[in-house]
Amino acid sequence: MTLAIVNIAQLVTLAGPARPRVGAELRDLAILADAALLIEDGRILIAGPYSELKSKIPHDADIIDGNNGCVTPGFVDAHTHLVFAGNRAAEFEQRIAGATYQQIAAGGGGILRTVALTRAANQDELLVAARHHRDWMLRSGATTIEAKSGYGLDRDTELKMLRVIAQLNQEGPARIIPTLLAAHTIPPEFANRRADYIRFVAEELIPEVASAGLAHYCDVFCDDHAFTVDETRTVLTAARAHGLKLRVHAEQFRPGTGADLAAELGAATADHLETVTDETLQHLRASGTQPVLLPGSVFALSRTQYPPARKMIEAGLAIVLATDFNPGSSPIPFMPFMLSLACLQMGLSPAEALTAATINAAHSLNLGAQIGSLEAGKQADFVIHEFADYRELAYFIAAPNRPRVFIAGAEVSI
Repeated sequence: MTLAIVNIAQLVTLAGPARPRVGAELRDLAILADAALLIEDGRILIAGPYSELKSKIPHDADIIDGNNGCVTPGFVDAHTHLVFAGNRAAEFEQRIAGATYQQIAAGGGGILRTVALTRAANQDELLVAARHHRDWMLRSGATTIEAKSGYGLDRDTELKMLRVIAQLNQEGPARIIPTLLAAHTIPPEFANRRADYIRFVAEELIPEVASAGLAHYCDVFCDDHAFTVDETRTVLTAARAHGLKLRVHAEQFRPGTGADLAAELGAATADHLETVTDETLQHLRASGTQPVLLPGSVFALSRTQYPPARKMIEAGLAIVLATDFNPGSSPIPFMPFMLSLACLQMGLSPAEALTAATINAAHSLNLGAQIGSLEAGKQADFVIHEFADYRELAYFIAAPNRPRVFIAGAEVSI
């Protein structure tokens, strides 16, 4: 059965080279005016001006009125901590009163607070919570979501989290990409045995997760209050040896914390990068590692040092934009708000931000040939917005829009 989306004022196809976009390419959205989109068996058949396509629409096609709106690819949220129990609203209040992220963590809060709650929850309880979080993201137009473990820090809970991610992916409608983040922080029972925990993750947990096919990527939080560069190297080297692709939390609070290692090991992404140096940007460019920029965590921690996005673009890097949705440093599940922050705080244009949140994000997950743009043969993941100009995504900040979201050509009901 053919599905036809007609009466589209602005169809943002992002058609272009079959690779991540860099430099001026970030601003080229390949927009079609007064357009239509034809879909068959969940995949895009053709996108083009309605005047050219109307004769190709079968008489028995399902017709959806775009209501003279803007249609974009679905967002690809390439960095989230989707699965966790409880929340950290009390720490939100502490930060407002002046406590820093590091002070809260040193007092037993932060990640370890969520670890305790997540360990105590059973798999069904975690699934209900994660499904709720996913639905928030779907409502904002995110159709593919990377999801990390990392609130277990022991075998049983890490596996439990990854099984929740697998179940969410199986039930749909969103595609969920699993990442092992057991090296998120040192759990309390290993506080005085760091080397033993690194050994457990590298020699026991990674092989088991990889053998079971529960993760596509392995990630490490490399920072002063998390893991050193050498510890990160041990974990990522083991992950790579077992067939997992690599991602790294790097340079969030201090330079020299992981981004050069990400480049050296050929990681798919280096994420955060608020404090990255110009020299390290060149190393990332040479390795093809994509920067994943997470302005939500800067905003939610009341910090002012955002990633140097313009320098990254000038250096030829294929930037990605994601939410970093998590219960502590970025309790923000909405991609349109990330576009606003990227424009207002990092100097991106609305076009650059949209590219970073769709086709470039898809490539960072090795999915650029399947999603991220509206081109023939790709899965029909798209959003019909209430407005007619893509710039309104970033311009109307935190607006309560109600977009129509489609995954594989089927409308998502939330």
